[in-house]
Amino acid sequence: MTKTQQVRLAQRPTGLTDADTWDVTTEELPELGDGQILVKVAFISLDPAMRGWLNDVRSYVPPVGLGEVMRSLDIATVVETNHPDFAVGDTVSGLFGVTEYAISDGRGVQQVDLAVAPGPTWLGALGMPGMTAYFGLLEVGKLKAGETVVVSAAAGAVGSVVGQIAKAKGATVIGIAGGAQKCRLLTEELGFDAAIDYRDEDVLRRLRELAPKGIDIYFDNVGGEILDAALANLRRGARIVLCGAISAYNADTLPPGPSRYMSLLVHRASMTGFVVFDYADRYGEAVADIAKWLSEGKIKSREHVVEGGVARFGETLNLLFSGGNTGKLVLAL
Repeated sequence: MTKTQQVRLAQRPTGLTDADTWDVTTEELPELGDGQILVKVAFISLDPAMRGWLNDVRSYVPPVGLGEVMRSLDIATVVETNHPDFAVGDTVSGLFGVTEYAISDGRGVQQVDLAVAPGPTWLGALGMPGMTAYFGLLEVGKLKAGETVVVSAAAGAVGSVVGQIAKAKGATVIGIAGGAQKCRLLTEELGFDAAIDYRDEDVLRRLRELAPKGIDIYFDNVGGEILDAALANLRRGARIVLCGAISAYNADTLPPGPSRYMSLLVHRASMTGFVVFDYADRYGEAVADIAKWLSEGKIKSREHVVEGGVARFGETLNLLFSGGNTGKLVLAL
């Protein structure tokens, strides 16, 4: 029998999660059945979407149930197997949850090649954030060379990859981030053409200065006032890609909707939401392209790795909402 420490949802939070949100338990896993694998988790992905999964509301996936192990995408090692497709020692990714060990029937579990990139990168540029950036920008945003792209939360896991893919495809890229350090990262390390510090600058005014002919694509990760600023500076035929709204995830009440939505009419623009899971059958295409760009130095992968056990999950998750992380946030067990 294998014992594992797990994090379970104790109660649904209002606002930010806290210690009362979680129960840290120790469980004994059953013996493996036919067609199952036992994995030891090495890295846990922390994502803004996790906050939405805690709310008992209709969404693109069911909410995490009270008493259930918190849902998460992990990188793990197979330590025991009764499955023909997996061998002991294989490195894999899957929705194993916030746990030290997990049993899986192999559905949704993918082999990971650590010769291509280390484990945290498979949760970042080669994981869900990279897939989100790739399909959101290229399929939903329909990027063309020479266009002007604006990305919010640009120093985050998704935004940083969006901007770099746009540059690799010949676009002019403006990133919006919080703080001078993150803005320097965008322009000095990741190759963005310009960066706007929303904490210290007038975003609307700066967008008009940096994109005097308007924005062709706005990749939105935050919503709120920054979305309104982008709406005020669209170019004819612009596309707004709705990826997330982190500014509202911990709000007690629904925030007001965008006040400048009529700009979509004036500029014959579109605003389209998407969920990356809709492109699951094409992940291999995105991984191949992003891995090539990584090897060529056109994309740099940034991971913010926090060391500790699963009991650190709750405090680490809240870094996403305080601006305390740069790049992909990962908990290393």
